[in-house]
Formats: sequence, structure tokens, C-alpha cells
Amino acid sequence: MHTNSAGYAPKSLLLQWHITERCNLRCAHCYQDNYARDELSFADLLKVLAQFKKLLATLSQRAGKPLHAHITVTGGEPFARHDFLDLLEIFAAQNKRFSFGILTNGSFIDAPMAQQLRKLAPRFVQVSVEGTAATHDSIRGKGNLAQTITAIKNLRREGIRTLISFTAHRQNFHEFPEVVRLGRRLRVDRIWADRLIPCGSGANLREAVMSPDETKEFFEIMAQTKKGSWFNRTEIAMHRALQFLVGGGRPYHCTAGDSLLTVQPNGDLYPCRRLPIRVGNLLETPLLELYDNSELLRSLREQISEGCENCFYGKFCRGGLKCLSYAVTGDPFKTDPGCWMRNSNENN
Repeated sequence: MHTNSAGYAPKSLLLQWHITERCNLRCAHCYQDNYARDELSFADLLKVLAQFKKLLATLSQRAGKPLHAHITVTGGEPFARHDFLDLLEIFAAQNKRFSFGILTNGSFIDAPMAQQLRKLAPRFVQVSVEGTAATHDSIRGKGNLAQTITAIKNLRREGIRTLISFTAHRQNFHEFPEVVRLGRRLRVDRIWADRLIPCGSGANLREAVMSPDETKEFFEIMAQTKKGSWFNRTEIAMHRALQFLVGGGRPYHCTAGDSLLTVQPNGDLYPCRRLPIRVGNLLETPLLELYDNSELLRSLREQISEGCENCFYGKFCRGGLKCLSYAVTGDPFKTDPGCWMRNSNENN
């Protein structure tokens, strides 16, 4: 283990920034367990932004070239903050240094809001669809899918790059083709999926986590829908943990703590929102200092998960979905609980 990461630079830098925990929905699998904790003032948001820019400048200097950088801003529901668009205007004015995207439930995106967003030119806006109308609304609230579809139509009318995310679990993974059909009909740009992480409000959904066999079956369903997308503008993306084992492409590994960092509404730093281990607070310790000196972040960059050492893909994949390992076992450095390869590795 290295004692100092002061010379290290990743290949790119992504900040997922949760600016509020306020939300108008109460989704069953939400990573939050509270909707009213302290959030930073606008002045403190600007301090965090300044720290991100300093980290970006330092890492670019180390790399000897400007790093590609991006901020994904979300909540809670980011539109619940009255100053959200003010923050986006500041991002838009610095689009030579970094791009930005928005994760939202879509319920605030009427036609006039979509027009405002077009002027700000986000790289993308992402909403969630969880399956059929019955399944989606059972998770996100009655009538929510219709609201989400309206938001997508408003975004697409303005030519804004629009993504759909799908959270797969035992009760809905067979419905992914329905989501793809809807996304293609609405002409969204990309549909992607990740697996349910039982934490926050969703901590009681442990039994909904897919088994290794179900995980493989789900990825096979994704791959089948992808095959049918050659003549369609909607991309079916399979670049998440373990998906390359079925979908092909470059092996994916978790980037939390490396090129991905997450800031919470109160200024706490996490490696990833779905890996809720507090590294520090940006009002107390500068982001650059935490990035260079955190043992957790350093381990996430370097360590192959226990049980993956003998796997052919071990050094590429490094253990799969670390946040799922943490939620299920309490240790992010255990093999991905959804990996169907681990049994064969253990038997070899």
C-alpha cells in the first residue's frame, strides 16, 4: 500500500454532487433514509465548486494534460432547491473546464423548464423508469410514470440529450425490454441499468437483490435488447459492473474513490453515493487533501476484492459492484454478491 498519493492522477474526473435531500417522491429503493438533513448554503456550494476546480487543476498538472471533467448534479430532487438554476448557470459559464448533467425524477420538467435547460446546455438529463406502469408506480408513486414520460417528451422536444436509468431487482428485471420499448418510442439517447443496492430507505429490500444466476439472466436480457438496437438511435449501454461478462466490450471496474467522487448535501465526501462511507467534510478539510490522503480512497483505487485474486478478470474488474458488497456484507472489498464466476473460481 502506498503511503502517499500526492503524485497520482486518474484518467478523468467525475463529481456526483447531491445538493439537497429534499424530494417530492418517496421511492421504495431510495438510497436516502432522511429527507430533511442540513444542506449547504449557495455560498458554500460555490466553495465546494472552487475545491473541485482546484482538484481538477492539480490532477491535470500531474497528468501533464487537461483531464476530462464532469459534474452530475442531483439530490434528492435538485429542482427542489430554488437556486438550482443559478448553480447551473455558473456551470454553463465554465463549460470549457467541465461539462455537467442532471439526475432528476422529472416531475419539475414542464415545457418552459425544458426550454430553460436547453439554453444552459447540459450534457444530459437523466430520469428513471422502473418497468411497466404498474411496477414503476408501485416504486415511485401513483401516476409517476405518466409524469416521467411527459418530462422526457419535453426534453426531447428541446433536443436535450436524455437518458433513462433502470434499477434492476428480482421483481422487475424481466421488465427491462418494456423499458427499452418505451425509450425507443420516446427516442431517448441511452438506456442503462444497474442493480438494486439495499441501503438507505431500501435497506429492507435485501431479499430483492438478484442472485448470481438472476444477475446473469438479467444481463442476457439486456444483451438481447441491445442486439435489436443496431438500426435504432437509442443506445442500450452495458458498461456497469460484471455486464462485460455477457455484453462484451472493455472490462468495467468500479471507479469510486478514483475518478468518481460524491459530495453530500452537507458537504460530506463519499467515494460514491451508493457506498456511504464518510471520508471527510469539505467545509473542514479541502477536497484535494482528502483525495490524496484518504486510506479508503487509496484502497478503492488499488485493491482487488477478496475472492477475486484467482479470477482471469480479477485485475480488470477488481471485484465488481463494491457498493453491493458493502451493503450485503459490510465490506466493499468482498467479491460482488451477484458474480456467478466466483463459485467456479472457488471450485478450481
